[in-house]
Amino acid sequence: MTVTDPERGTLAKAADENFPVAPLFLPRDWRTDLMAVYGFARLVDDIGDGDLAPGGADARLLGVPADRADDRLLMLDAFEEDLRRVFDGTPRHPLLLRLQPTVRRRSLTPEPFLGLIAANRQDQLVGRYETYDDLLAYCELSANPVGRLVLAVTGTGTPERIRRSDAVCTALQIVEHLQDVAEDLGRDRVYLPAEDMKRFHVQEADLAAPTANASVRALIAFEAQRARDLLREGAPLVGSVRGRLRLLLAGFVAGGRAALRAIAAAEHDVLPGPPKPGKVDLLREVGPTLRGEG
Repeated sequence: MTVTDPERGTLAKAADENFPVAPLFLPRDWRTDLMAVYGFARLVDDIGDGDLAPGGADARLLGVPADRADDRLLMLDAFEEDLRRVFDGTPRHPLLLRLQPTVRRRSLTPEPFLGLIAANRQDQLVGRYETYDDLLAYCELSANPVGRLVLAVTGTGTPERIRRSDAVCTALQIVEHLQDVAEDLGRDRVYLPAEDMKRFHVQEADLAAPTANASVRALIAFEAQRARDLLREGAPLVGSVRGRLRLLLAGFVAGGRAALRAIAAAEHDVLPGPPKPGKVDLLREVGPTLRGEG
């Protein structure tokens, strides 16, 4: 398959994620299919965040006029139309063309892909979450479909594994929100529940400061503990599988744990920039995760 520039640019972002997307130790067919799923998920997030490469190539590929390329809802609608062609026709966008053989080979259904699109539509319409339950409902669309797709690609989905996977994916989404508080506020989004901000006496103006005050740090620590608890709930997923898939899933959990350690090492001051773990930090977490510790 010829790789286009928009396709290459999107797939290259895999190296910046908190967790391994398709590491080399996996079988080649798994890597191919996981990267196809990643390409979809990354592109739909880039559309929703307004992070597409300049020049309008993605809009042209989706049949959106150049002067409407900044209309994110229109772009998401066009992307959904092209997704539906994956299941009953020939899609236009090269990342969806790449996805089509994976969908057929793994008998994937539209629902998890539509969930990710719905989450990005919600991002255009909802910028604040009143309660933690409201945030969990968002994560059900924005994060949990990814884990379910990984299980589907590897043929290991069961109700219990899906439940554990949902906990891990929600945790990873919360961790990302904590790392990106300042960036999200710049997009006029706050993923810290309003009820928690009130409890910790945090105002939105506090989130716009160069560094976090004591109240913001306490709030971030509180939300980080929620993510830590979710990772602990989901971690038995790792021990429920064998072989190289076990190492992949351990990488997801370890990535979340390493990111939480980075946040703690920054004393929960996430406002100067996202605290990110290094590769050594991630590897340090893999062993305990594989042994079922933590």
